[in-house]
Amino acid sequence: MRQLHRENHLIERTGWLRAAVLGANDGIISTASLILGVISASGLRHDALVAGVAGLVAGAMAMAAGEYVSVSSQADTEEAALAKERHELAADHALELAELARIYEARGVEAELAREVAQQLMRHDALAAHARDELGISELTGANPIQAALASAVTFAAGAAAPLILATLSPLPLLLPVIGIGALLLLAVLGAVGAKAGGALMLKPAMRVAFWGVLAMAATTGIGHLFGAVAQG
Repeated sequence: MRQLHRENHLIERTGWLRAAVLGANDGIISTASLILGVISASGLRHDALVAGVAGLVAGAMAMAAGEYVSVSSQADTEEAALAKERHELAADHALELAELARIYEARGVEAELAREVAQQLMRHDALAAHARDELGISELTGANPIQAALASAVTFAAGAAAPLILATLSPLPLLLPVIGIGALLLLAVLGAVGAKAGGALMLKPAMRVAFWGVLAMAATTGIGHLFGAVAQG
């Protein structure tokens, strides 16, 4: 007996992947930039490490809170749309059937077949059919606030830990180039891994993430040098 082929569509990963990549990216960029700025201003490893640890803790909490609030708002919007659709199905089932059939017709299905498909899907689960094909809401792409918050916090902390480790282990005279180059390489790898996990080409995302990382680190290093020069003057 022939076995059915089970496909693994990468769209299933979009919810947690977006939050994870964003968290790790922010962790690397913000912490590396913060350390570079403090080192450029004071030249003291201790000050930079304290600032980096504080940035890790505050950033992870902020990312978790931000993702939770943002995705919760999305979930509330989806729930309100589903409640409205549920009410419309109860109030006028025939109208909703015709509406679903028109959606399939617009996608290229013949009118008679579109109505038959709509009838069968609505007999099976009317709300799910309208949620998926009218509202664009499905189990694969639905909002999950807790998942997004945890993914952001954990990946931010992991990303932020890398510049801290480099700052701890690197010789003081080489601290700036080691952190800068190390963070840049990590960002490029992160962009490539995120693209690979999502099934996309790796080069463009890697370059995009690295570009913005360079800008952030250059800006904070320059500001640190400026404040250091003012303090010494």
